[in-house]
Amino acid sequence: MRDLPLPLTLSARIAPVAVLAVAGWALTSGPFAPAPATSEASASQQTQSGSQDDSGSTTPSSSAAPSAKAFSTAPAPCTSVAVANIKSLVPGAKTAGKEIPSTDNKIRRTCSWNALKGFDYRWLDVSFEITDSQAAAAKEYKQRTAEKSGGGAVPGLGDTAYSVVNLTTEDKQQTREGVVIAQISNALVTITYNGSDFETKKAPSTDVINKGAIKAAKDAVAALKGSGSSTS
Repeated sequence: MRDLPLPLTLSARIAPVAVLAVAGWALTSGPFAPAPATSEASASQQTQSGSQDDSGSTTPSSSAAPSAKAFSTAPAPCTSVAVANIKSLVPGAKTAGKEIPSTDNKIRRTCSWNALKGFDYRWLDVSFEITDSQAAAAKEYKQRTAEKSGGGAVPGLGDTAYSVVNLTTEDKQQTREGVVIAQISNALVTITYNGSDFETKKAPSTDVINKGAIKAAKDAVAALKGSGSSTS
């Protein structure tokens, strides 16, 4: 078997995890930084309409009565994805995952799984964020999907959902990353899933990464709905 510079390459892939842990996994950074490469899916645009008052003039929709707040706290992220799916998506990872420190666990929680099995590396993050209202969540969703342009809608996932996949290459090593963002009432669910093969220096296919991210997102959305954190 030929020797490969695994420690150096692996350090480059794992470094984002360490940085995110120190930073408390701020959702406005990390997976929501501008994409470094051309997206591999079609774009889906969301618009918000205004409302008219009695005089017939148009006013922003945010001036209407506040939406009901369905969720009051973020659920436990490390139990949000089925064990069988963790084993499938991140072979060799500890299924318990590792929760990333947060400044406020009621409004933001993230769990991370990563492992190198043979030469195949996978990393999965699941994040929940609770906002003050459905309108606030919708605004955040629109902003973040715009920042990750080039993706497309994911039908049937939450109130609205979006998926995008990108390929990056560093020192001839490919990494393909998928991000899924879903809005459910006043909550946001974000999935980040990526992979690399350190033997071939290739990345998993777009289909593998996209379907894997969506699979984890479906589990996470179901966990949020069944978490008991609803205010209703």
